[in-house]
Amino acid sequence: MTKKERATFVINSLKELYPEIPVPLDHKDPYTLLIAVLLSAQCTDVRVNQITPLLFAKADNPYDMVKLSVEEIKEIIKPCGLSPMKSKGIHGLSEILIEKHNGQVPQSFEALEALPAVGHKTASVVMSQAFGVPAFPVDTHIHRLMYRWNLSNGKNVVQTEKDAKAIFPKELWNDLHLQIIWYGREYSPARGLNLEKDFITRAIGRKSVLEEVNKKTSR
Repeated sequence: MTKKERATFVINSLKELYPEIPVPLDHKDPYTLLIAVLLSAQCTDVRVNQITPLLFAKADNPYDMVKLSVEEIKEIIKPCGLSPMKSKGIHGLSEILIEKHNGQVPQSFEALEALPAVGHKTASVVMSQAFGVPAFPVDTHIHRLMYRWNLSNGKNVVQTEKDAKAIFPKELWNDLHLQIIWYGREYSPARGLNLEKDFITRAIGRKSVLEEVNKKTSR
């Protein structure tokens, strides 16, 4: 298959597998999504979804969030890890949203990435999932599968995002990045790859990946 044919196979397979696409992080508006995505750094979505109701019960908007101290936020979000950095980021970005954006989450990559603790991936998730702006946030699942499917060289997430945007139609980016994440979780994990289950990798996978799996299963 050519790269274009592989991309088309991925699109069609994922569309059939995930006609309805669930959003991994529970939220009710752009602000709660922003906070949830920030908390998800080096933490599972399952854990984040357990913690955000506790945090949002006290503060689900920037005006209430700044009434909490950094220490209070830190204690609530501690199970998500990196709580010292994340609590300062949450408090700090809430202050900026009030001071510069009338308490609203800005709808631009530049403004979002200027907020404390908000990187390009977090901004991309918010832009795509909260505002419907085409973006292709790359997490570990997408980075792994773009390499396995021979659609990117696996050099780094910046290159993976560039490759994904080049090969997939822009109007599909927002759906595809979620579909690939779900596929990675359910069919193509980082460890214990099972080609019987992972039909996309079996069909179009990089030769070195397939050889490695076959070598392990033949032992």
